[in-house]
Amino acid sequence: MKKVFATALGLSVGLTSLSAMAADEVTLQLKWVTQAQFAGYYVAQDKGFYEEAGLDVTINPGGPDIAPPQVIAGGGADVIVDWMPSALASREKGVALVNIAQPFAKSGMMLTCLKETGVESPDDFPGRTLGVWFFGNEYPFLSWMSKLGIPTDGGEKGVTVLKQGFNVDPLLQKQADCISTMTYNEYWQVIDAGITEDQLKVFKYEDQGVATLEDGLYVLEDNLKDEAFVDKMGRFVAASMKGWQWAKENPEDAAMIVLDNDATGAQTEKHQIRMMQEIAKLLDDDGKLDEAAYQRTVDSLLSGGSDPVITKEPEGAWTHAVTDKASM
Repeated sequence: MKKVFATALGLSVGLTSLSAMAADEVTLQLKWVTQAQFAGYYVAQDKGFYEEAGLDVTINPGGPDIAPPQVIAGGGADVIVDWMPSALASREKGVALVNIAQPFAKSGMMLTCLKETGVESPDDFPGRTLGVWFFGNEYPFLSWMSKLGIPTDGGEKGVTVLKQGFNVDPLLQKQADCISTMTYNEYWQVIDAGITEDQLKVFKYEDQGVATLEDGLYVLEDNLKDEAFVDKMGRFVAASMKGWQWAKENPEDAAMIVLDNDATGAQTEKHQIRMMQEIAKLLDDDGKLDEAAYQRTVDSLLSGGSDPVITKEPEGAWTHAVTDKASM
């Protein structure tokens, strides 16, 4: 009996070791720091969805000095989270990024203004100072201003662009009439600072018809020539979307998982729960890129007048090959 048990135990251990050895490694580079914006990936890891898919996933947080396109171009990641304007601009500059999935179907980007400044509509923008994020996040704003015919180099007929840090200080300190915010993050930082919602005027990019696709998953084009890589990414996307669905249905628990992974300790429970609840409103069900939404993004980026974000219609910038694998 002992010999049979020992043999069975040895077989079990062997299979476990083989399973661990067989797990395909994937490194994911996030666009920003650990927060509920990326809850689906942390949930998929925490709940074992990646392990069930035969994957060993490493999730690397981003930050103000980390550009995901540069990371993947340098071999530091297999897949990145990036906004489509940044990804397409990078592609045109030589980093051949391809969208393989689009977990976020809607944009959360806004311009938030103090009502006391008198800004009631985009017609009031000229002559104002507007806070704008850079490092690739400025592209949707520049396309919007181009569509409105408003110069971004100052003057009475243009706007003065204030390079905004990743905080809301310019609005609180009244250095800017309006600042960039996300529905799930900085807007609530303004509220938490003591400014009430009725003291604010908000312009959602979605409502202005200039929304561009945000958090998508991107890989390098050459890697998609490898069928094994496509299969691995299919499993990764399927497990990630399972994580996103769980996070959507369990926002408070998902926020706790995010906090468990926040090595900085900078996030708060209240903010992360609220963020997850807002993120849930932006999510797609299966992560498959909507071609019409892609084209709207491209058209917006091309409409930059004399200084467009991209100068020509991209070719090969997206594929359904991975999400088709994920749905099998």
